[in-house]
Amino acid sequence: MNGVLIYITRDGDRWDTISHKHYGTVFEIDRLIATNPHLPLAEQFASGLTVFVPVIEQKMNNQQEDMPPWLR
Repeated sequence: MNGVLIYITRDGDRWDTISHKHYGTVFEIDRLIATNPHLPLAEQFASGLTVFVPVIEQKMNNQQEDMPPWLR
């Protein structure tokens, strides 16, 4: 893990919507839950809760490795 982002919930946020917003997929819910044991395992969150979103490093494919750094 390379650090965390802090996200403040809005009414109606859910684990899957937060995962999709930050990772582009709903399949990182387990990562979010593990990083946020202070949050309830609720279907929806109230606004104003602090969610720690782990920053994950993406692996580059071969095409990206051939690009200059400013285009990656």
